[in-house]
Amino acid sequence: MTDAAELRSRTRKLIAEHPPATTGRTDFLTARFDAGLAWVHYPAGLGGLDAPRSLQAVVDTELAAAGAPDNDPRRIGIGLGMAAPTILRYGTREQRERFLRPLWVGEEVWCQLFSEPGAGSDLAALGTRAVREDAAADAPPDSGDWIVNGQKVWTSSAHLARWAILLARTDPDLPKHQGISYFLCDMTAPGVEVRPLRQITGEAEFNEVFLTDVRIPDAHRLGAIGEGWKVAQTTLMNERVSIGGARLPREGGMIGPVAATWRERPELRTHDLHQRLLTLWVEAEVARLTGERLRQQLVAGRPGPEGSGMKLAFARLNQEISGLEVELLGEEGLLYSDWTLRRPELVDFTGRDAGYRYLRSKGNSIEGGTSEVLLNIVAERVLGLPSEPRNDKDVPWKDLTR
Repeated sequence: MTDAAELRSRTRKLIAEHPPATTGRTDFLTARFDAGLAWVHYPAGLGGLDAPRSLQAVVDTELAAAGAPDNDPRRIGIGLGMAAPTILRYGTREQRERFLRPLWVGEEVWCQLFSEPGAGSDLAALGTRAVREDAAADAPPDSGDWIVNGQKVWTSSAHLARWAILLARTDPDLPKHQGISYFLCDMTAPGVEVRPLRQITGEAEFNEVFLTDVRIPDAHRLGAIGEGWKVAQTTLMNERVSIGGARLPREGGMIGPVAATWRERPELRTHDLHQRLLTLWVEAEVARLTGERLRQQLVAGRPGPEGSGMKLAFARLNQEISGLEVELLGEEGLLYSDWTLRRPELVDFTGRDAGYRYLRSKGNSIEGGTSEVLLNIVAERVLGLPSEPRNDKDVPWKDLTR
């Protein structure tokens, strides 16, 4: 088994053969992936060495000391946190080899085509259709295309994405959870139209996506036909752990800017605000440490419903901390610097002003699963409480009222 000493040796060899000071960023990241030092817990040949996830820190420490470039999880977070683990678990050898390297290097940005205008919290009710085009009688089983029509909404980074993970209904005669399949969709294909959705912040980091006779080869189907919901559970649980357990420095996230303002502006302090700040600081640190533990499950391929609890805590904390920051600043907290419609590449909570953080955090309890849905998941799958009554689980999708 690969140990820390071997990883350290491999990393130093990579640095010697590809000096960070003279090697282009993409070239260095590609060489790192090929050396198995991208995500060491992934299989050999796919950016890893089948090593324990805990040893990733050995590689990261050596590379940081050498000033080596890294990929940007904020820009390619959907690919890293959602597409990659799903492709690794359900993808064919050809799919893994085709998609994982450009995904990790950042050459190809990914987005998520799941939610629809009538299927957000109840994602399994989605209506985007994928119809199999008849293939020749002597064609191999994986030949032929799917023709996709429908609309998706709240799609982060669709305006930047080269690829998308897509859920579509392939059999309307089955109950809603059973007639869904999972696809990898080329966002540059004819029939894909991306339109911006302007948010309360003035930005348009989200989009609506229209799919009109979009052709997807069967070779880009992930998992078996009709098992899309099963595949999607891997994506959704990874998404919630990824959002809720995002790696933060000790003074990171939203608590950092508030603490900095507290230290730099003593005239703003009151005893009550001090007590609330300390309480939120402790809760943010608990959430950070819990996120570290959940991330171990994530990278070991065991994302569970506990990620829903982490995402719940993340949303609540962001909203309470940003509210405290606005209250601390008083009249200054009411100012907002820029309402310009922009389509950002990154969501930067800490690089903007307090007004932006306050407004943007309102979306945290909606994106990645609404807090109400996540509370149900925690109640049923973590606490073992009885499920809510549902009368649509065994009814063919085509017969449901919409």
